[in-house]
Amino acid sequence: MQTPRVTKLIKGTVFGAATGLLILAGATSSVKAAGLELVEDNTLTVAFNGDMPGTGWQDGRLVGLDGELMNLVADGLGLKVKPALMEWAGEIASVKAGRVDIMHGMMGWNDQRIKVINISDPIYYGGANITQKKSNNWQTVGDLEGKTIATIQGFGWIDQLKQIKGAELKLYDTSDAAIRDLLAGRIEALFADPPLIQFAISKNADWDIHSLPITQAFDEKYSLLTGKYNVVFGLSQDAPGLLEAVNAEIAKIWASCKNLEVAKKYGLGDKSWFDPGSLNLRAGVDRPADWKQPTLPASCS
Repeated sequence: MQTPRVTKLIKGTVFGAATGLLILAGATSSVKAAGLELVEDNTLTVAFNGDMPGTGWQDGRLVGLDGELMNLVADGLGLKVKPALMEWAGEIASVKAGRVDIMHGMMGWNDQRIKVINISDPIYYGGANITQKKSNNWQTVGDLEGKTIATIQGFGWIDQLKQIKGAELKLYDTSDAAIRDLLAGRIEALFADPPLIQFAISKNADWDIHSLPITQAFDEKYSLLTGKYNVVFGLSQDAPGLLEAVNAEIAKIWASCKNLEVAKKYGLGDKSWFDPGSLNLRAGVDRPADWKQPTLPASCS
């Protein structure tokens, strides 16, 4: 079996030297600038884990779909970006502790995360895929009963995966490690960020795996697996002004079709990434009861 090239293709080409990035440790005091609650004046300190095509850092700028949209937000607010590279599992804790202003990286909204952080309006939408060997064609939760399945530490659907009858769930610190074990046959199915998986498979045609969407009807018990979800940014609950400002910039991104434009650069130009689906799980929860999920204007092409 060929050695997986996930790290090289997804991470190595977009970072440069990791030592050039800020690795935050210890709490810092918040600074208010122009009504925004910021760790550092005139600066947006951004947590990310470097999984492409969502996030990366190259030539002094964030890259990736989420990264470029974060740049647009920062530019709109007149802020410079300071990167904070860390493992995914540490991002929410860093936001909550006030060590960074905002986090991103193909993160999905769920009603557990809103208990500890504020969550932005969506930048695009996602849905769970089952990554598996090409010899399998599993597309329902029931197909996974009794199987060895995996996901990444800190991902929102962990509790629901634990409910799958007879399944053994393994948790990984990185998507890279999980994909390696899938290729080696140590796990049978993987739940990872769909854009990352699509990107990785497109760069490694020799891998004997594919990723199939879950096709069964919405099931409340498996809401995060059977429904579409908002892909979002995370902010501190102590920064309501920053949240409002970020959401205003996200609204401009939708209105100008910029999210679709950027997505095309990373092979994610299909408009299904910008279709919220029929369910609106945030209305009446962390948004007003009449809140509508943003969609692309008809003029976007």
